[in-house]
Amino acid sequence: MTTVPDPQKPGRRSLFQRLGESRNGLGLLFMLPTAVFLLCFLTYPLGLGVWLGFTDTKIGRPGVFIGLENYEWLWHDSVFWLAVFNTLFYTIIASILKFGLGLWLALLLNRNLPFKNFFRAVILLPWVVPTVLSAMAFWWIFDSQFSIISWVLQKWGVISQPINFLGDPWNARLSVMAANVWRGIPFVAISLLAGLQTIPQSLNEAAAIDGATRWQMFTKVTLPLLTPIIAVVMTFSVLFTFTDFQLIYVLTRGGPVNATHLMATLSFQRAIPGGQLGEGAAIAVAMIPFLLAAILFSFFGLQRRKWQQQND
Repeated sequence: MTTVPDPQKPGRRSLFQRLGESRNGLGLLFMLPTAVFLLCFLTYPLGLGVWLGFTDTKIGRPGVFIGLENYEWLWHDSVFWLAVFNTLFYTIIASILKFGLGLWLALLLNRNLPFKNFFRAVILLPWVVPTVLSAMAFWWIFDSQFSIISWVLQKWGVISQPINFLGDPWNARLSVMAANVWRGIPFVAISLLAGLQTIPQSLNEAAAIDGATRWQMFTKVTLPLLTPIIAVVMTFSVLFTFTDFQLIYVLTRGGPVNATHLMATLSFQRAIPGGQLGEGAAIAVAMIPFLLAAILFSFFGLQRRKWQQQND
């Protein structure tokens, strides 16, 4: 007599059956399409960019391996270091302003205001409008002859001639920073507002019963509970600001005299219009340590907060 195999025995189950019955295996199966997408559209371009940074590749001509020559050239390039300064200055100041104004706006929208749902929807408009359209609107606002800001200030008698917003180096830096802050505040505000919604109101009520002031309730109750959300939100805000390209390119294209060039715009200028793909790739790769530093700062900040909560 022959024994009929039992299809339910573990040894006879297919790979997909075993994955379906395993929680971890099923999670990996669902993550597979995303992993393939990231591998094709993120990992491969990143690896290609790193490789090009070690070559003298130009548009229309394959390059050869030259080691660290591109990075040695950048080390002595004053324009590159100006772009590094611009990027750090732009990122730090804009991120601080977006955090301060976004937190204030989130606290305001968290109150029982009339038409608060309407205002919560309107506040998202700067974020959902395409960046190029926002940049073109600011390009008109900052126009050297037809600026609405200059016109109003002249009517009020504050200034006697139009302000050269995008023609003066420091005016241009502050102008593009203002446009970035205007566009980034909604993301910070709505994200922090979502975090505020998760804080139980009973904690503030208990603190008020104990005699705490509004400032004490904010610093001792609201802010500590909001710290993990702040860390995540500001990490994304810093990454978006550090890699900003469209806003700068539409408004100033890095001018005047390279005063608003960020590392992202300088990399594009050297690689595409300039034809130096290897040098442009090296500038892009030089951005990675700064981005990793921002991510690690947020990660260790979250870990420190988790350790504090476990020991409270």
